[in-house]
Amino acid sequence: MAEKKQSMTSSKEEKTGISRPVYFFTIAIVAVVGFVAGTRSNNFIATVGPIFGFKVAANSTIDLSSVQQTFQQLKGNFDGNLDTQKLIEGASRGLVAAAGDQYTVYMDPKEASDFNKDLTGDIGGGIGAEIGIRGSKPTIIRVLANNPAEKAGLKAGDTIVAVNDQAASDWTADKTATEIRGEAGTTVKLVVLRGNETKDFTVTRQVVDNPSVQASVQNGLGILTISRFDDHTGTLARKAAESFKQQNVHGVILDLRGNGGGYITAAQDVAGLWLNNEVVVSERVNGKVTDELRSGSDAILGSIPTVVVVNGSSASASEIVAGALQDHKKATLIGEKTFGKGTVQKVLDLGAGAVLKVTVARWYTPNGKNITKEGISPDQAVDLTAADADAGRDPQLDAAKAKLQ
Repeated sequence: MAEKKQSMTSSKEEKTGISRPVYFFTIAIVAVVGFVAGTRSNNFIATVGPIFGFKVAANSTIDLSSVQQTFQQLKGNFDGNLDTQKLIEGASRGLVAAAGDQYTVYMDPKEASDFNKDLTGDIGGGIGAEIGIRGSKPTIIRVLANNPAEKAGLKAGDTIVAVNDQAASDWTADKTATEIRGEAGTTVKLVVLRGNETKDFTVTRQVVDNPSVQASVQNGLGILTISRFDDHTGTLARKAAESFKQQNVHGVILDLRGNGGGYITAAQDVAGLWLNNEVVVSERVNGKVTDELRSGSDAILGSIPTVVVVNGSSASASEIVAGALQDHKKATLIGEKTFGKGTVQKVLDLGAGAVLKVTVARWYTPNGKNITKEGISPDQAVDLTAADADAGRDPQLDAAKAKLQ
């Protein structure tokens, strides 16, 4: 029997190719790993995570017993009804806010949806008019082509007196725009002052067609206005650049005023209209360069004199494009110092529609300028005052045109 038993064992070793000592050693290792993974999973994941390209906090849990105590005292003593879901969202919001970074935020499902719509330019139903304040009153600054405002006969410069029978003269631009928006297919009544004449309009709202790129040619100058950097910006901007080339423009004005940013890949595409396989921006974590984004190799506008117009609302992706073209001496910057937002945010799904937008790195221009700390200063400073706006003047755009004559 002993010989038979030994023979069977030998036969098993030949099939598996594993000796008995190795077999038991392997079992021991698996047991240890299982124990560690089960009892120290957070530390274990934090150790192996970077090997597979993801970042995990070493101690990713905190003691929330005091929060539970707060909740219990609140629930036990509050004179009123409590919405548990709102309390949970409030706790998450406060936790993230305590990080002390204005760009690291918790968003509930509605906020996350609105954030995504802002990035894509989806504002739902509206009339397709840009509202600003002129002479302390809400005023139509621009009507978008092929949208309800233009079709109804509204014009830039119309002062909005009333919206749906509500006096609007002392409203902010945001409140006015909010009151005008609504479900597509519904109507909004507007009273506007045009010169000394009061006019009434009833406009049917539609889903607004609001492309991120507007282009025109004026007196041999191509004017490219980019209002945000979305999924379509790179394609639309290149199409406009090709049109400029076909019309033999002698200069290009890139207007990034009021552009709060968007997708960095779109900024990379736009910079590539002037840059030929050159660094657009570098990304740093703890001061060390972790990534560099380069342009493509089809700089269709690279040899055409260019002016970039910026102001204090030009931020993020706008600053990346402006900074890259300035550092590579492909454009002259005119206007005002930019906003100064050079941080990289990652959007993480938290489930049930909520997201965490968290700062993970900082952007630097090709010459190493910290965008957040310094912003982008224009080569030629030109202000646009409230008096200029009220009078319909645009000294910044005028300076850009003069530079290219």
